[in-house]
Amino acid sequence: MADTIITVQGEYELRHPAERGTVRLLVAYDGEDREETLALATQRHQQLARELRDLQEGTSGPVAQWSSDSLRVWGERPWNQEGRRLPVVFHAQVGVEAVFGELGALSDWVGVVSLLDGVQVEGVTWGLTEARRQSLTQEARRRAVENAVAKATVYATSLGLSSVRPVALSDPGMLGDGAAPPQPPQPMFARAAADLGGATLALKPEDLTIAVQVHARFAAS
Repeated sequence: MADTIITVQGEYELRHPAERGTVRLLVAYDGEDREETLALATQRHQQLARELRDLQEGTSGPVAQWSSDSLRVWGERPWNQEGRRLPVVFHAQVGVEAVFGELGALSDWVGVVSLLDGVQVEGVTWGLTEARRQSLTQEARRRAVENAVAKATVYATSLGLSSVRPVALSDPGMLGDGAAPPQPPQPMFARAAADLGGATLALKPEDLTIAVQVHARFAAS
């Protein structure tokens, strides 16, 4: 009797609390005087940069790393409701991004800088350390394979077959069955939730999910 080929998808998800938070700020000023607008943006950017350098403190501070964009300055003449051109308005903007390894420090700092003139908090992205992500991914892959074996075994026994042996195992899309191409497992990032009930901003990250899928083919007899 010929073997029965069973092809299945194994999957597994692991959840873990966020370990890092990346905050994106925008320093933005508008004004009729170019030099004054530029000076305000420059001063605010320098203040934030000093604070982040102090928070970084080599490798021991709550800030793991930070960076900023180039300062952009431009002018435009807006139109009023009557279709007339108004005087030139100048804009100065620079983006700042900081990765915090201590989420409490992140919440405290964002709560302070979000009240500063000219500062907009564009959002916070939660993440894991690279070592943690790799460890969770390896565990999820192992569990996904176990899930595939369990599925194939159930299918085989439902057909009255007792012997199941693996023939092929791959990431999704690599068995030549027309499935979607493989995608590397990535944490499913959650948006920052803000609790404004107190005097400071409380950021509450949701747990992150590492999801892995594998395709497997078995011969059952």
